[in-house]
Amino acid sequence: MKTIILGPPGTGKTTTLLDLVDQFIQQGVRPKQIGYFSFTRKAAREAATRAAEKFGLDAEKDLENFRTLHSYAFSRLAMSKEKMMTPENYREFGKLVGIPIKTGKHSEDDGTFNSDNEYLTIMNTARVKRMDLLEYYDSRQNILDIERDTLYLLSEELKRYKKEKGLKDFTDLLEDYIAQETKQSFEALFIDEAQDLSLIQWDMVRSMWANANKTYIAGDDDQAIFKWAGADVDHFIALKEEVNDIKVLDQSYRIPGGPIHELSQKIISKVQNRFDKNYKPRTEHGILRRYSDVTQVNMSEGNWLVLSSANHFLDDVKDLCELQGWYYQHKGSNSVPLKLLLALNNWEHWRKGSQLNNVEIKNIYQYLGSSVLPGFRSGKTLHSDTKYLLRDCRAEHGLVTDSVWYEAFDGLDTVTENYIRNMRANGEQINKNPRIIMSTIHGAKGGEADKVLLMQDLTNAALETMSYDPDELHRLFYTGATRAKRELHVLDPKNFDRAYIL
Repeated sequence: MKTIILGPPGTGKTTTLLDLVDQFIQQGVRPKQIGYFSFTRKAAREAATRAAEKFGLDAEKDLENFRTLHSYAFSRLAMSKEKMMTPENYREFGKLVGIPIKTGKHSEDDGTFNSDNEYLTIMNTARVKRMDLLEYYDSRQNILDIERDTLYLLSEELKRYKKEKGLKDFTDLLEDYIAQETKQSFEALFIDEAQDLSLIQWDMVRSMWANANKTYIAGDDDQAIFKWAGADVDHFIALKEEVNDIKVLDQSYRIPGGPIHELSQKIISKVQNRFDKNYKPRTEHGILRRYSDVTQVNMSEGNWLVLSSANHFLDDVKDLCELQGWYYQHKGSNSVPLKLLLALNNWEHWRKGSQLNNVEIKNIYQYLGSSVLPGFRSGKTLHSDTKYLLRDCRAEHGLVTDSVWYEAFDGLDTVTENYIRNMRANGEQINKNPRIIMSTIHGAKGGEADKVLLMQDLTNAALETMSYDPDELHRLFYTGATRAKRELHVLDPKNFDRAYIL
């Protein structure tokens, strides 16, 4: 028996799936007889953690089959990290064949292959699409700047390199798992984020559900935004002809009613091939605002998610945040490094009479420069089992200042110092979690915030995609617009001819 569960944005898909897991456990099914597989490691880990807490289980021991498909294949094949291709291996391969390769890596999060070398990217994409390499090349007009013969030769050389070294990549793992004759049996099999699976992952899933009593395939085709990485949402949609039942979660707990919901529905209605489904927004009405220039956007209060189709479109927002003294995160890094943040906060607490340990003081010392005497700057005179007042270090451990941070920290550059001073002057809460998160729409999938700023600019590649596959961009901006819980702020593009117009 196979069931599709469609979960539009914020409808509680993970909760629904875990409720089903609960039912199986209550019926006496052992947790190890349940397989729960998600596209990303984050989602799989979240499901395992929530299930462990709900059922009083050990996430590592009892829920060993709550993971990504790549991780599961890695485990079932008894692989070790030493046998996996690394960025260093790709660079070595590049030197051997005479092509520059700076990066080449399968993400441990979702198995997606990333490389600065287009030949490698095309080679892997063809494999996850289960297509012959040259047939894939011939089917794509936008890769004709790649030499056909060179592509084939490099593919053969890479196969030879991996065989000689005894190495595998993540796509190899899926191929090897599928080829295995013996498969683990499951009483219940859950496939989450199904819209993001590639054809090779679907082949793996099919081999798994052949040995499962009940299978639940959950996802939202409207949020299928990883086609560039080989995801095949059309395969997911076509499953409606094979399954026993289709259930739609029809109440969103994220999307407010009114203009935000209306805009998102307007966007997604443009998609040609999709499951026909509707969902109800929250009764609370959201706010939709538009701006012609980034300087008009006031992000001085609240939690924000700033989204664009590519990272470089976020530069103007970063500049605005630094000018205004707003605390942000970009590419996973905080605008104030964590070590500096801890040093600054601990210094101010220290000045007010707190005691610090040797690790905290050593971290402060690296920013004090000449405010610590030579011979003491490494903190080697401090003891690990002792806590110190500031006056203790002034008396015995080389500290020669108790001034406010911007006078004492002479290891900071002027830009950073001015930025932090602006933040503190504005009353900005500088802690581990910035309230403004900048991300690509792809990177923010699954995320949400009270306030979302959505940018409409497109790269050349996205514009090209728009010409032959507009559904991909419709889904992308639908996903971006549905991250907002209360307010959606739309920033006009710099060039309307190079933008997705919301």
